Amino acid sequence: MRPTATSVAPDPLLPRLAAVGPARAAALIIGVSARACVGLLVLVFAVGDRDGGALGFLPWVNAAANATSATLLVLGVRAVRRGDLVRHRNAMLGAFAASTVFLIGYVTYHALHGESRFDGPAAIRIPYLVILAVHVVLSIVALPMVLGTLWAALSGRFGGHRRLARVTYPIWLTVGVTGVVVVVLLRTVGS
Repeated sequence: MRPTATSVAPDPLLPRLAAVGPARAAALIIGVSARACVGLLVLVFAVGDRDGGALGFLPWVNAAANATSATLLVLGVRAVRRGDLVRHRNAMLGAFAASTVFLIGYVTYHALHGESRFDGPAAIRIPYLVILAVHVVLSIVALPMVLGTLWAALSGRFGGHRRLARVTYPIWLTVGVTGVVVVVLLRTVGS
């Protein structure tokens, strides 16, 4: 028998999160997101090039994590539209875990490698840079939105979760898909 909406208790999944008010949660999420973005910018642009050759496989692992996240997002939205809240929750937690794996891999790679440059044909350089810009800008926007949407769900604020999720989902999905495209273009055409 497939789990249904009644399979998930309306209580918060993590009661301690429910005790954190929305203003405090927003301040924490914005603080964590801002620190993460600044840290990533420093790693990518201020570290400089190093010999990251031993980790040349990591961009492909990161692309796989992005693809997994995007796939789980789609499956999670399909599940909630069918009323299968257990499957929805599991898919979204899986998408968050895959995005976390991506972030760890990204930080590791850029901490040891620095900035990656696109050395491919000029005709592909402009589309690559546009896709990269969309990916980076939406990644910065997505981080606090994903954390806020996750907090709302885990703290039992399902009305707020639904409102945030409607905006978060397309942005997060775009980040996952463009992340894969960036790696494929950079590693197959741009190197």
